[in-house]
Amino acid sequence: MSSLQFSPMTAKEFALFWPTFQAIVAAQETYAIDPHISQEEAFALWCQTPHLSMAVKDEQGTLLGSYYLKANAAGPGQHVCNCGYMVTPQARGKGVASAMCEHSQQEAVTQGFKAMQFNAVVASNHVAVGLWQRLGFEIVGTVPNAYQHASLGYVDTHVMYKALTPH
Repeated sequence: MSSLQFSPMTAKEFALFWPTFQAIVAAQETYAIDPHISQEEAFALWCQTPHLSMAVKDEQGTLLGSYYLKANAAGPGQHVCNCGYMVTPQARGKGVASAMCEHSQQEAVTQGFKAMQFNAVVASNHVAVGLWQRLGFEIVGTVPNAYQHASLGYVDTHVMYKALTPH
């Protein structure tokens, strides 16, 4: 993929991203988000609750994806962050998710996070599991039947982890 541009996601950009977000959660294959979530609730979840929500665009300004970055836990656990990534259909398979993950790790270190944890990577999402592993994440646990997949029924989820800085 050519040069990608990262900037904080605005409400206007989220409105453009909404069809992608809605389609991903409605598919019930990768995200444990209510498939009937409203656009306003989704905006709050993706853009207002996290520390950071980024829009990712190509050189022409076309929105290709988005990610959020937030603390995974509070208090003594706030040094570990959590991220979520979504890519538009036209950008899939072009390295956008990989670039977002790498960018989010840099942002996390800048914000003082020591590690990144994904709490529930759906085990049947082989593309994501493989990508996160190639980027240095390890499966540190598996939760049996933790996700109700739309077509596969109950499937496992993985907890995946990567240290970002020495502890």
